Amino acid sequence: MVIIRSFISFFSLLILVRLMGKQQMAQLTFFDYVVGITIGSIASTLSVQVNQNTTATLAGMGVWTILPILLAVLSVHNVWVRKVVEGEATVVIENSNILEKNLKKLHLSIDDLISQLRNQGVFSIADVEFALFEANGKLSILKKSQKQPVTPGDLNIQTQYEGLPTVLISDGVLLTDALYSLKLSNAWLQHQLGKQNIINISEVSIAQLDTKGNLYVDLMGDKQSYVISTQN
Repeated sequence: MVIIRSFISFFSLLILVRLMGKQQMAQLTFFDYVVGITIGSIASTLSVQVNQNTTATLAGMGVWTILPILLAVLSVHNVWVRKVVEGEATVVIENSNILEKNLKKLHLSIDDLISQLRNQGVFSIADVEFALFEANGKLSILKKSQKQPVTPGDLNIQTQYEGLPTVLISDGVLLTDALYSLKLSNAWLQHQLGKQNIINISEVSIAQLDTKGNLYVDLMGDKQSYVISTQN
């Protein structure tokens, strides 16, 4: 009975999580975290509490899934709902001045703030123009303009387009759709691999072609990796 209920609980939880949508852990609010724990707790109850009614427990899981979805939809269209559900960012540093009042609202000490700054690579509060605690608890920092790194745009330097690389081989398997999407042939790829005496595609853990024409190849078994220029 426990095995059967565990299967039901597992796949029900999988379906409900998919319905709730994808969200990175770093973007989860505290409310999202509590909802996730609650749904998981109900699922574990369904799994091992054989005296609990299966239908009623599944209904509870469904309600705890549907309500966050409804709130998420409402928060997209309503600013007030979004602030209530997700919260809003709180400024804790403004023009290098620490706003102790806002820190107290967040129940954070100055030591906590300094620790968060160090995690972001900032060791001097004097370098910070603005610092905000986001709704997910992550600290966002805007350094003063004179402390920000120089970019090619600041120096009026033209740069080349750099898009996403394309994986051509994964775990020894040729991804023909990816290869043909770039209008390349198997023979072309074999020729490029042959430059490093790689004969069999099955030897390759991953092969990735970037937009500059560089083919990164990593071999199976923690062997050497190569960067092959396909322009030659």
